[in-house]
Amino acid sequence: MTKNEFDQWRDDVVRAFADEQVAAGNWSPAEAMELAAKANDALLPDGFATAGMLYLRAILADGTYIGVVWLGLTHPRGTPDCAFIYDIEIDEGHRGAGYGRALLGAAEDAVRSRGVGAVELNVFGDNARAIGLYQTSGYRVVTQQMRKSLR
Repeated sequence: MTKNEFDQWRDDVVRAFADEQVAAGNWSPAEAMELAAKANDALLPDGFATAGMLYLRAILADGTYIGVVWLGLTHPRGTPDCAFIYDIEIDEGHRGAGYGRALLGAAEDAVRSRGVGAVELNVFGDNARAIGLYQTSGYRVVTQQMRKSLR
């Protein structure tokens, strides 16, 4: 990913994170964009140049951009020898064709090639398609957060 591509992607990932937090009931729509931007800025204090972060783009042979994965080579909660996938996304029109699995594999290869022994990610509970991808790719649940609405 180039610096210019990063700037556009950053705007997209902040919007998507805000939307996911609202859908999960974690944030109100009024505060979501501000909170998502602050969270992103905390993870990427130097933007594109933030040390230990990787951004891999998925591109078809014809040059069509179809997705991206954002990786941290260190875990945000300090888990030793464990990288973290902050975001993985395949454009809607290209989903279901195996590109997500291929991008996930490329992310794992990038982590492994840098000497890190594991990778972790979070997935929202209602994202059945992603959960299926991760389970069939060998990921297992290590923590689980549950909520019951009382309204």
